[in-house]
Amino acid sequence: MKITGWGQYPTADAIVTLPQSEDALIDYLKRIKSKTLLDKSKSLITRGLGRSYGDSSLASNILQTQYLNHFQSFDENTGLLKCEAGVSLAQILEVFVPRGWFLPVTPGTRFVTVGGAIASDVHGKNHHISGTFCEHITQIEMILGNGEKITASPAEHPELFYATCGGMGLTGIILSASIRLKPILSSDIIQTTIKAPNLAVALKVFEDYRDATYSVAWIDCLAKGKNLGRSLLMLGEHALNGPLVTHGNKPIPILIDMPAFLLNQHTISAFNTLYYNKSLEAKSTKNIPYEPFFYPLDALANWNRLYGKSGFVQYQFVLPKAAGETGLCEVLSLIANSGKGSFLAVLKTFGKANKNLLSFPMEGFTLALDFKVEPSLFNLLNELDRIVLKYGGRLYLTKDACMSEATFKISYPRYLEFEAIRRKYHAIGNFASDQSQRLGLQ
Repeated sequence: MKITGWGQYPTADAIVTLPQSEDALIDYLKRIKSKTLLDKSKSLITRGLGRSYGDSSLASNILQTQYLNHFQSFDENTGLLKCEAGVSLAQILEVFVPRGWFLPVTPGTRFVTVGGAIASDVHGKNHHISGTFCEHITQIEMILGNGEKITASPAEHPELFYATCGGMGLTGIILSASIRLKPILSSDIIQTTIKAPNLAVALKVFEDYRDATYSVAWIDCLAKGKNLGRSLLMLGEHALNGPLVTHGNKPIPILIDMPAFLLNQHTISAFNTLYYNKSLEAKSTKNIPYEPFFYPLDALANWNRLYGKSGFVQYQFVLPKAAGETGLCEVLSLIANSGKGSFLAVLKTFGKANKNLLSFPMEGFTLALDFKVEPSLFNLLNELDRIVLKYGGRLYLTKDACMSEATFKISYPRYLEFEAIRRKYHAIGNFASDQSQRLGLQ
């Protein structure tokens, strides 16, 4: 079948298998190793709910884990949850928020699996406080390329654990994981919104509120001059009293791919101006449900169709803290002058990097942008890559669709350690994606 990532670019022809049990998964691995499947390749990649943006979950053989989605155990005293890798973050929230527990770290959509969150080592609005998702994983059960079932943790096979966390599914098949949830007293979030007239003010607000549990900024990436980087910053804290509920509102469906011509410099600029001016006060605070704070885009089903049939590229990078304002100004100036603005330009701060070999965050600032796919886009992306490398930054593998092998190997210098661990644990020749081949991994 034809299959894509969330950005609908690029596409791949793939044989997709959906095992409904661990036994069925193991049987599939035996068949693919004996080359009895239609495709002659022995290598495969696992895929959850398809929310990685580019080609990291694309391959000629795809093992989809959406039916391996069962809870296995939960300790009410410690918040330790063990579940299969196909369990979604949405399932966890639906079951455990009413019981007073929340995810320790969550990305901007709840429609991702635990296995995918581990493979991407996802981060959220609280990285400066709580780190990445995998820093709250106590152990992972997985199947290696030789069919062996193994447990990896910081204490048991630690090198495999640190390679698998953020390893983009290239070390083996994650079967289950144990994650420590965090206790909450209410499902509401106290949200404070602050208007920043330019990037310098926005970065100062981040610093002034560095102790806020959650922080994120929307940036008008088409603003220029004295308004360069004007932003709305949203700070969040869990309310100390109130309901413990999830809201099961059905998302609004996007039924067709929108005409691409509707997304242009003029429409995006008009939208950005309206969005920035929606907040009339310089600072305001209100209580809101957790869903619109953490997952605003989940209110639209298939929002990726807004970019048209050709799809879009999400481009997310991180710059070290020392290069923050200078590097971000250069990036934003380039984008504003290109006219290829983004509705979704999201800025966050990162705390210190962790031990995971291919994990994305480093201490500094990360900016995520969406661009519709068109021929002239790729020259802009190459220029952005050059700026990111100049300032010692790197791109997020989960969002990547275009990065060159050279850019990857410069910005992820531990890739040789990663390859050595993959070789030791029988991953090379068994697990590969279109992305990993593009980036020069074996």
